Amino acid sequence: MDTIDYAIINVLKENGRASASEISKTVNLSIPAVTERIRKLERAEIIQQYTIKINRRKIEQRLLAFIFVNIDKTENINSFRNAIVQHNCVLECHHIAGMYDYLLKVVMEDTQALEYFLSNTLKTIKGVSDSNTIITLTTLKEELNS
Repeated sequence: MDTIDYAIINVLKENGRASASEISKTVNLSIPAVTERIRKLERAEIIQQYTIKINRRKIEQRLLAFIFVNIDKTENINSFRNAIVQHNCVLECHHIAGMYDYLLKVVMEDTQALEYFLSNTLKTIKGVSDSNTIITLTTLKEELNS
């Protein structure tokens, strides 16, 4: 990857629907050259998917929370992993180092929905022994990709 590839990626991060024509103006390459570079980035799986950023407030998903989770036994890890990724409210699930085993990023309508998820979903997954929930007040920066 060179600086032009990074420039193309930055344009696509801002607008995944940017045309090759728009990108070519930004990176000073011909449209066919931009198209070929994008194809190469896709084939190399550097660009894995195109997506959208949703305004959660407009769709009644105002509450953003992070949940730290501990699993009691190693043999319960796979069942936890399989279960947790099935829930649409779970935006991200990270296996982490430190006091906890996993970090979840979740979105909900409100605190009642969060309480229901914690009590009736998360804590019923086999192996979940402990959790700690942090509710965000304001998000200053949130990007889809790094």
